[in-house]
Amino acid sequence: GFTVTEKARVCRDADDALAFYRDGLGLEIVNDVAYDGHRWVSFGLAGQPGLSLVISDPTAGRSPEDGDALQRLVVKGSGPGPYVFATDDLDATFERLRAAGAEVLQEPIAQDWGPRDCAFRDPAGNHVRINQT
Repeated sequence: GFTVTEKARVCRDADDALAFYRDGLGLEIVNDVAYDGHRWVSFGLAGQPGLSLVISDPTAGRSPEDGDALQRLVVKGSGPGPYVFATDDLDATFERLRAAGAEVLQEPIAQDWGPRDCAFRDPAGNHVRINQT
């Protein structure tokens, strides 16, 4: 299973994020809301009620200027994060995400500072790390 240790991200197209977060990481869609030209998709984990990861477009709840600035940072890999998940089967998760076409930043390795992990960029460019539990 997974645990979520961070809970916010920006994605230009929520549909693109579904393959990564739902299909690749196995998160469940808790809520999918469209309002005033924006969309918020909340993902959760079975057995962890009240904990969610929310995907939205950059200008949802932000000024167009702030949204554009945030999107520029995310696209070049300088956005908030990395966002960290943990799983009990790192290799299977890595292969599932790679097979789905996710951009690999780092294959699974044992880090000098402790965890065995891997890293991806989600469809919007957000840096995602996955630790072995």
